[in-house]
Amino acid sequence: MDIQVWSDIVCPWCYLGKRRLERALAEFGAHASVTFRAYQLDRAPVPSPVPLKAVLAARFGGPARVERMWAQFTQVAAAEGLTVEFERAVAANTFDAHRLISWAAHHGRQAAMLDAVQRAHFADGIDIGSHPALARLAGAIGLDEAAALAHLGSGAGAEQVHADQAAADRLGITSVPTFIVDGRYALQGAQEPAVLRAAFEEVLRREAVDSRR
Repeated sequence: MDIQVWSDIVCPWCYLGKRRLERALAEFGAHASVTFRAYQLDRAPVPSPVPLKAVLAARFGGPARVERMWAQFTQVAAAEGLTVEFERAVAANTFDAHRLISWAAHHGRQAAMLDAVQRAHFADGIDIGSHPALARLAGAIGLDEAAALAHLGSGAGAEQVHADQAAADRLGITSVPTFIVDGRYALQGAQEPAVLRAAFEEVLRREAVDSRR
């Protein structure tokens, strides 16, 4: 089974969705190839690090509403073993982080790189728009930090991010996470592992029927 996942690094539900997908696949037992595709919820530049809390408050109706939203998400995330430190999080444009994750994929470390960048953003208060910070994260998962920094500085990998965005547009993807299974079936949102397992079972059932026709 092939699973293509469109997600953005700073999307909290993508953070949760990735963990739930991993649980679902571990419980499901069937072999699956998972590829993460770039999607940017906000493509506007972030010229200097600013607290995420302030940015969201301006966008979503004030500090009180944002506090309630994050309290709810933090509770859900904790149930999945994910740490969220909302007070520390820094707003960032994710384009370069997506380029780094694409680069890591060529070294067989895509999922690990995504894990590291998400954890840096949601738990550690690291500015994931910073090239040196991103390169250090690459080094922390066993990749060459200097090579990662050179890659980021070169602008390489931009075409892959643009290609992923264009593919999302063609597929009509407007919210993330979105999972495309075997190029035919779409699932949206950070679904519970049981829901994902049931969907995977249905995909395999349908494909088995199709193969017999």
